[in-house]
Amino acid sequence: MTEWFADVVYDEAGLVPAIIQDAGTKEVLTLAYMNETSLKKTVETGETWFYSRSRQELWHKGETSGNTQKVRNITWDCDKDALLVMVEKAGPACHTGAESCFSETVHGEKTSTGAEILKTLESLIADRDAERPEGAYTTYLFEKGVDKILKKVGEEASEVIIAAKNRDAEELKWETADLFYHVLVLLREQKLPLDDVFNVLLERHNK
Repeated sequence: MTEWFADVVYDEAGLVPAIIQDAGTKEVLTLAYMNETSLKKTVETGETWFYSRSRQELWHKGETSGNTQKVRNITWDCDKDALLVMVEKAGPACHTGAESCFSETVHGEKTSTGAEILKTLESLIADRDAERPEGAYTTYLFEKGVDKILKKVGEEASEVIIAAKNRDAEELKWETADLFYHVLVLLREQKLPLDDVFNVLLERHNK
């Protein structure tokens, strides 16, 4: 095991808190605990392992749900008694089905990152695809099929180009938002998760 492993400071119960963060979106996913064994298995397997304080046993994230977390890197705080684990996730992090365990704002204004908004929109589009509510524009696109969706993506991309060429920032932001939406509809039609796109960007960034 690497030298740093022996320097981790555990509490009196032999545990160290581990903050799990999405390496692509920077969203905080969950707070869990690791003991020496689970930390070792995390490093050895490249996926997150934790220690359940309630069940008093090790558990592998995604073992039953399939929502695994591939470890990108691990850092610690200045006292070496807390870990920050950056991961590439395959599915929701929370047992409730939410992307993050920190999804409910209890004080102050709710804030969202751009990536979180895209994930929320992706989820809404998935619901529209499954339920097909009458009169919804997204329903119309799915019912017309991939050719219609591709046509809209092309049209919106052209509008983005025109707005940029005209140096019209106001128009550009609206047309870009429209393009993002239609691309998300296309990804849904193609059954390609947005996380797969984020992961490609992350891999390119790390090269």
